[in-house]
Amino acid sequence: MDDASEIEELRAALAAEQARAAAAEARAAQLESRVAQLDKQLAKALELLGRNSGNSNNPPSSDPPSRKKSKKKKRLKNPRRGGQKGHTGSHRQLLPPEQVSEVVDLFPSECTSCWQPLPQVPDEFPRRHQLTDLKPLAAHTTEWRRHAVVCPRCGYRTRAEYDPDVIPRLSFGPRLMAVVALLTGVYHLSRRQTVRLLRELLGVRMSLGSVSAIEKRVSDAVEPAVDEAMESARGAAVKHADGTTWLRGGSLLSLWVVATTAVTVFKVLPNGQKATLRDELFGRVRGILVSDRATALKFWAMERRQICWAHLVRKFVSYSERAGPAGKLGEELLEYTSLLFAYWSRFRKGQLSRETLVERMAPVRLQLEAVLQRLVGAGVLGVSGSCADILAHREALWTFVERSGVEPTNNHAERELRGLVMWRRRSFGSQSERGTHFAARKMTVAHTARKQGLEILGFLEACCGPRPAGAAAPSLLAAA
Repeated sequence: MDDASEIEELRAALAAEQARAAAAEARAAQLESRVAQLDKQLAKALELLGRNSGNSNNPPSSDPPSRKKSKKKKRLKNPRRGGQKGHTGSHRQLLPPEQVSEVVDLFPSECTSCWQPLPQVPDEFPRRHQLTDLKPLAAHTTEWRRHAVVCPRCGYRTRAEYDPDVIPRLSFGPRLMAVVALLTGVYHLSRRQTVRLLRELLGVRMSLGSVSAIEKRVSDAVEPAVDEAMESARGAAVKHADGTTWLRGGSLLSLWVVATTAVTVFKVLPNGQKATLRDELFGRVRGILVSDRATALKFWAMERRQICWAHLVRKFVSYSERAGPAGKLGEELLEYTSLLFAYWSRFRKGQLSRETLVERMAPVRLQLEAVLQRLVGAGVLGVSGSCADILAHREALWTFVERSGVEPTNNHAERELRGLVMWRRRSFGSQSERGTHFAARKMTVAHTARKQGLEILGFLEACCGPRPAGAAAPSLLAAA
């Protein structure tokens, strides 16, 4: 073999070796990319696995047993049942005399000093003892009888005409309808339980269909009052809003609450999109809105919003549970947030003036936003983007510092919403549009009446009862 042939063979072998090396490098690059992808998926899976009510928006009921057991209970030196040392006791107060149904006067028969008979002279300050019980409850049924009378002259039989202004069209009166709506819509008894309770407690026999029909009538009767409450909420200077899902016949809808110091209004919408919320829930932008960072609420001007710091705290807790720089910066965010709530607590107790609060919050704001900027620049998956979004809401983070009546959290709306969330869990939502309206309107009446100091049963009875032509419907706004 000559030198030229040997060189060609060496060149071919070198080319083949280079090709194999290139293929190996490409394969290694693919493996590295796959490993990086799997690392990201693993980190995301671990984050999802570690989510609980303390570092996310998940409800406490979704926490695993391990987290519930880890909660440390305060131990007492001498644990015992009942009220502990220092607990302020409660005692039953006697009813005032005007609320007592029956009075039994007891007089001594003779003097315990000289044993002479004593006259029965009432004492100005007698010692009072009271017993409260229930008298047998019974329904009150009124019957209208249209008699037919035979004319003594011509023998013609004439029956009394049906007068709808005298004889009611319905089989049940306004107070009974109000009681049914109270049991199913406020105390959340099932229709079957309501039927049984009415039969055993009041002797009223009613079918399931009658209960459903009464719910429809009560829902229609309170609609004007609910609409008035909605207008009050829309026009309020400060309002809280929160949303969740609602099921109607298996279809997923959007449940929202708008709460102020005066009213609480619930509304079930087809969806939670921006256009739907703007047109059907709020009408137009008025006042300051306290909420979370929901994308659908971005139509509200940032300078007229307050982002919920309770949501941010849970987000910062999730940062602090990560390894590396994100965890350390997350802990730093929690420290500044603790300082924020400490100042706010002292302000609410009257220990700080508004001017002092503004002064002390200024450096907290600068430092906290600086930490968020550092996290944005760190490029941490699942953290940097979230921090960038928080900074995009920068103008809405500190409204509570300078504006009166604004809270730093949206706890008010979340507490109000919990009532209908529990309804949804018990009944899996509603099965019809009529049932959806009944749930939202009844809970609106219940929560708003509580704030207004109204008796729910009396209000429902007033709504269901007859009204003169042209008379205004009962209002939930007692102050107005």
